[in-house]
Amino acid sequence: MVVRRRIGIGGLCLALACAARSDGAPPQDCPPAPAAVASTPTPVAAPRVAAPEPSGFRSPAEAVRALVLAPPSPQAWVSPTGDAILLGHAQAMPPLAEVARPFAGLAGLRIDEQRGSERHLRSFDRLSILDLDGNERVVAGAPGSTLTAPSFSPDGRMLAWLDAQDDRVSLWVAARDDGAPRRLLDVVDLIAPAYRWLGSDTLIVLADDRGGPPPPRAEVPSGPTIEEAKGERAPNRTWQDLLRNPDDEVRFAHWATAQLERVELSGTRTPLGERGMVTSFEASPDGQYLLVERVRRPFSYAVPLERFARVIEVRDRSGAVVATLADDEPAEAIPIEGVRTGPRQSTWLPSAGATLLWFEALDGGDPRKAAPHRDRLMVAEAPFQAPREAARLQHRARGLDPLEDRRAVLVSEYDRDRRWSTTWLQPIDAGAAARKLFDRSVNDAYGDPGTPVRRTLPGGQRAIAVEQGAIFLAGDGATEAGDRPFLDRLVLDDGTRTRLLESPADASIEFVGFAAGALGQRLVVREQSPSEPPNLHLREGEQRRALTQWPDPSAQLRGVTRTLLKYERRDGVALSGTLWTPPGPAPASGWPLLVWAYPLEYNDKDTAGQVRAAPNRYLRVTGSSALALLAAGYAVLDDASMPVVGDPETMNDSLLAQLQWSAEAAIDAAVAHGIDRNRVAIGGHSYGAFMTANLLAHTQLFKAGIARSGAYNRTLTPFGYQSERRTLWEAPQTYVAVSPLVHADRIDEPLLLVHGELDDNPGTFPLQSQRLFQAIRGNGGVARLVVLPREAHGYAAQENVLHLLAEEIDWLDAHVRGVAR
Repeated sequence: MVVRRRIGIGGLCLALACAARSDGAPPQDCPPAPAAVASTPTPVAAPRVAAPEPSGFRSPAEAVRALVLAPPSPQAWVSPTGDAILLGHAQAMPPLAEVARPFAGLAGLRIDEQRGSERHLRSFDRLSILDLDGNERVVAGAPGSTLTAPSFSPDGRMLAWLDAQDDRVSLWVAARDDGAPRRLLDVVDLIAPAYRWLGSDTLIVLADDRGGPPPPRAEVPSGPTIEEAKGERAPNRTWQDLLRNPDDEVRFAHWATAQLERVELSGTRTPLGERGMVTSFEASPDGQYLLVERVRRPFSYAVPLERFARVIEVRDRSGAVVATLADDEPAEAIPIEGVRTGPRQSTWLPSAGATLLWFEALDGGDPRKAAPHRDRLMVAEAPFQAPREAARLQHRARGLDPLEDRRAVLVSEYDRDRRWSTTWLQPIDAGAAARKLFDRSVNDAYGDPGTPVRRTLPGGQRAIAVEQGAIFLAGDGATEAGDRPFLDRLVLDDGTRTRLLESPADASIEFVGFAAGALGQRLVVREQSPSEPPNLHLREGEQRRALTQWPDPSAQLRGVTRTLLKYERRDGVALSGTLWTPPGPAPASGWPLLVWAYPLEYNDKDTAGQVRAAPNRYLRVTGSSALALLAAGYAVLDDASMPVVGDPETMNDSLLAQLQWSAEAAIDAAVAHGIDRNRVAIGGHSYGAFMTANLLAHTQLFKAGIARSGAYNRTLTPFGYQSERRTLWEAPQTYVAVSPLVHADRIDEPLLLVHGELDDNPGTFPLQSQRLFQAIRGNGGVARLVVLPREAHGYAAQENVLHLLAEEIDWLDAHVRGVAR
């Protein structure tokens, strides 16, 4: 047990916290989004103090532009009957006009103010059906469409999807084989899925009856906003987009409220209870009950939606409440890495008419509290008035996965201290013993057994597929030579495991779904290799047949060379990364290199040293990927291992040294494969940006850096960051030591800082990049700050991504390649 002592914060920490606010009040959780599209990103250069240069959107060379604008391969879902495949087609990136749509940041959400829905930054513009003979038919969509949440009915005859128009979201359906699309009704697609199938002719829907836009914002505040601390510990993360005042409460309640209805495909609609702010709903297997979770007032200004006051209840077919499982106040004091008390992960048992399952904490939800058992599995049969305990778990429950044909579930528990996962086959009947199926470190990629394959049942529920007492497991198949995806059959009673599909040493074959026939005999797979782009195939034993002939999205990079590097750092930890070099001969001095990485935490050297790479997938460059720089003449060491190894309670005390050792080893390994040691840059996103700034501050290994959307002052994330379990007051020296802002005077290599204007990730406020830029400039360093308009933590808009790539290439040309433009 780790004993913690309270330590006062020294003057340096206090100065940091105050400096972050030296220009006035802290930034608002969500600045109002304008109706018009932002015109340009904002670049600022250092050490100049003059006004920023005139700017506008820029674009990289055509070779780079064509690479990232190529449409991705369609997403694929096999029908429940296995005789057709639904394909979702999308553009590479949405236009800025879509990303810049006005939104409201409320309750941890970003709500499209015109549609009254979640923001749809990733969607399809076309849906099509592919039969097993390779014939394809377009079902819905056209250029510019925003289609989401497509699905088959349980019998595979019908399709449903959402269509987001300018001022609403509508539910549409069509017969799979020959039906014309038709609109059923407008829906609320915000805090819960907008619809679920109930059998093959009926859906449960959150109908939109909000009656128009919300009340206008109050022009004059009605009073101050007041929060109180009454002596209870509440170590919350630095959530963004929280509610801030009564006006926000009114607007959130308006947008989140919907009418739960049963909707027949014929058009008949039946309300199911009162209107409410429903966050989840699921019909019982016999169709007689509905499990509903909803939030209620009072709302919280300290935590997001998932920790609001909530009610979990069971309704009958008329919508009347027949049982209440929970009615809880806001959960504002959940400990770090803790859970909410009361029912969690409630769901129906598919093999019974109406039997509910859920977990409950036995330790108050506090992982630091000593307890012989942390959770228990509860069971309640209709009429749900006498719940009983089915099992107790020594560690925290993580997964509850019902099987389709028996009174048992797969239960996973997590040992926080060891970072260890154990999965049990757990019967729910009294007196029946559980059997251990899997037991491994969560970081043991080589030992990952795979994920159970689920299928849709006739009532619309999803459950683990079972065939003659066996389940199926699909996984990445991590090995020392890289991933080799697989599909296994596991007999539950005796643990016999049979491999049905395994990728060869020179290709990647990924399971997509079961084709019609005996389960496991005919498979729809996605096949690709370093020389062949991904396409769908039908496999039956040793026979295979192509179902699609999708074009090559990156033909211009066919001459690229990839090498899986395996090397070791000075403390003996094994490392790896994929080295990509551009087409053509290398320069005489060797290729200039960008090392792109993201640190991960491990308990031990063995799991830290495992290879995590997919060398047999076709090269597909998406969005802001660092691999786009291959088309600009740069080598890229992608996903270079940067493990932080040690006791989960104290590992960050040695973070800086471990980052340096990993970076040194990565450069040495790359130089042995044709890289110019004197022309190496480091880059990363989010925690990778934090890593980048620290490596520039504490080493002389790199010529320049690219840091995107990072956090650089850890006193602004005082209740933990990444996997750090201690608070700022428990480990002040570590928080300060790993904060690049404190060491900005030592960042003497050029640093390109990039941030989304509306970053929504806890801790990575745009203020973080702004303050580090000011610190570098104030100390005479070289930096450039680019703020991408209307972007969040990840960058989505086509205009912004192209500008970002142009900035990155110019930065490396000027400071690494040595050719200024």
